[in-house]
Amino acid sequence: ISKRSFFFSCFSRFSSSMSSNIDPVSLTLGLGLGMVLMASIRRLSTAEKAGLCNPGIMKDQPKVATMAKVKDVEDLLKEKPAVAYCRCWRSKTFPFCDGSHAKFNEASGDNTGPLVFK
Repeated sequence: ISKRSFFFSCFSRFSSSMSSNIDPVSLTLGLGLGMVLMASIRRLSTAEKAGLCNPGIMKDQPKVATMAKVKDVEDLLKEKPAVAYCRCWRSKTFPFCDGSHAKFNEASGDNTGPLVFK
């Protein structure tokens, strides 16, 4: 017997044997209230977990895609031993890392860090 058939056979047995004892208005109100409560809890818990990945960099753009030419990175590497690009979206020097991920990681429990070229 399939899961679907089993579910419907159990439901039909329940509905036929218990239908005289269940008030349809109470059942409808209970199910409706339960669904609203469940949706509210889910929305609150999702909002807390998700947050915004990008809190404020180039928000006037529909999508932020940062591009760097290999030549530009090579030129920067001639000046300093490493070049770090931000991946937490909180750097004041975006697209370069300024260490903001440390504070973000402590607050969020995340473990993000920069993309480093050497």
